[in-house]
Amino acid sequence: MSELHKFLFDGMPVRGMIVRLTDAWQEILARRASNTTTGAYPPPVAELLGEMTAAAALMQSNIKFNGALILQIFGDGPVKIAVAEAKPDLSLRATAKVVGDLPADARLPEMVNATNKGRCAITLDPKDKLPGATPYQGVVPLFGDQGEKLGRLSEVLQHYMLQSEQLDTTLVLAADDKVAAGLLIQRLPVKGEGNLEGTSASDHDQANEDQIGRNEDYNRISILASSLTRDELLTLDVDTILRRLFWEEKLLRFEPQAGLLGPHFACTCGRGRVANMIRGLGIEEAEGILAERGEIEVGCDFCGKQYRFDAVDAAQIFTAPGDQMPGSAVVQ
Repeated sequence: MSELHKFLFDGMPVRGMIVRLTDAWQEILARRASNTTTGAYPPPVAELLGEMTAAAALMQSNIKFNGALILQIFGDGPVKIAVAEAKPDLSLRATAKVVGDLPADARLPEMVNATNKGRCAITLDPKDKLPGATPYQGVVPLFGDQGEKLGRLSEVLQHYMLQSEQLDTTLVLAADDKVAAGLLIQRLPVKGEGNLEGTSASDHDQANEDQIGRNEDYNRISILASSLTRDELLTLDVDTILRRLFWEEKLLRFEPQAGLLGPHFACTCGRGRVANMIRGLGIEEAEGILAERGEIEVGCDFCGKQYRFDAVDAAQIFTAPGDQMPGSAVVQ
């Protein structure tokens, strides 16, 4: 099962998390691959989207916020937009829109930042926001302080955390067709909870900014964390990773989160919602589609899952509940 592990370094202002997405990530890829219109993601896009999904889970777990955290990468390359969403219960979903072909070894700049106009946005959408309230959003470019293109998502997000939160952050991210994983190490804020949680920047910005790069404990632990390789992150279990990296440090570990209490896939689409949409089209429009194609097919724009309704299914949609006969359950 997918799992999330949180830990603290005893006596030091440093916290950490490791996420390993297995079944949750494989479900995201499988839904996309089964879509007869889009097909599977190209390997470099799948890798980027896996890293984004792992990062979204880490960031959602790192804040106290009752709402969705949405991580977006968009720009002027073949990948027009990539999105990963994590909710407070660690339900996850992700999608990407790809236009054109990509080389098998394409990196972040080639995919989404061809002319250095790509952007990364993190949006916090409260679950129970007041009427007229707008979600918090922070946006940063996909280049560094000198205008240099950033080659990895981890570099972009580390840059974001420095700019937005004034917090030293180290991220190691990796993904393949089986696992999406991430390690986050962060210096604890001096005070306040951070801009990501909607608190006033004036309360904590200066105090946190004054500590950037100065904490020796964090700097030492960051160097250790950065030595973790992609293959190690994807193949080793969490206990082995922590033991290899921090065997000289005293860790205070929390109960791992797994199963429905941990990271898991969930999308808001469903056969019932699609049926309501078809009902909204009206019976004449539905019958026209059936006459032309033999079935009504609708795909979720987010997760890619396809829902198919034959003539019997469509008839039931426009029949009073008490008069319905059992229909087919053809779902792809």
